[in-house]
Amino acid sequence: MKHISKFTFSIALMLVSLLTQAQVTTEKDSIAPKMERYGLRVGVDLFKLTRSFYEDKYRGLELVGDYRLTRKHYIAAEIGNEDKTVDDEQLNFTTKGSYIRVGFDYNAFENWLDMENQIYVGLRYGFSTFSHTLNSYTIYDSNHYFGIPTEVQSGDEFKGLTAQWMEVVAGVKAEVFDNVFVGFSFRLNRLISQKEPNNFENLYIPGFNKTYGGEFGIGFNYSVSYFIPLYKSKVKPKEKEETKK
Repeated sequence: MKHISKFTFSIALMLVSLLTQAQVTTEKDSIAPKMERYGLRVGVDLFKLTRSFYEDKYRGLELVGDYRLTRKHYIAAEIGNEDKTVDDEQLNFTTKGSYIRVGFDYNAFENWLDMENQIYVGLRYGFSTFSHTLNSYTIYDSNHYFGIPTEVQSGDEFKGLTAQWMEVVAGVKAEVFDNVFVGFSFRLNRLISQKEPNNFENLYIPGFNKTYGGEFGIGFNYSVSYFIPLYKSKVKPKEKEETKK
């Protein structure tokens, strides 16, 4: 977790530097009317993709996308699946499932000229359908003074589990090449409802991550995406003045 935190901080610092540098180096204005592009951006979460290679008990893939509605507002969505084995103090189980998150982002970053970078906040609704396979569990001999633990092999499968939640999102996206963006986001999650097995809690939910024994969770992603321009729109004079400020 320490290595992930350091890597997250490095990525964040790099993206903020890119945004600042790009803003400083594009101070020239144009006589021609300012045009802004609108379209679809699609990509993949690099964190889940690379995690599948270095973590033996994890497999996951998440596709990300957003569509620009206005100068500041985007419709956003993520869809993915996860396969993770959790080794808890008393339980060892494997969770498999798929999820979708939909919502919107608001770009608080004032771009100059043809820049299309983002420092944004947003909201998501998430839904996941998944199953748990109980691999083993530990019981303690209450008749013994020291409570000797005994591991019991299982194999019971619990299907048809679901969960719904809301997410508050904050993140950055920066254009590093023509139409190619890299970004990261942090997420605070709160469960709305969930269907649990009879014998234990949902300690891990695909798309939500760890529940930490309660209703709240956290998440983050590193993404690379490609922007597909569909049309251009002229910036109104009032919008131009706001952009220059």
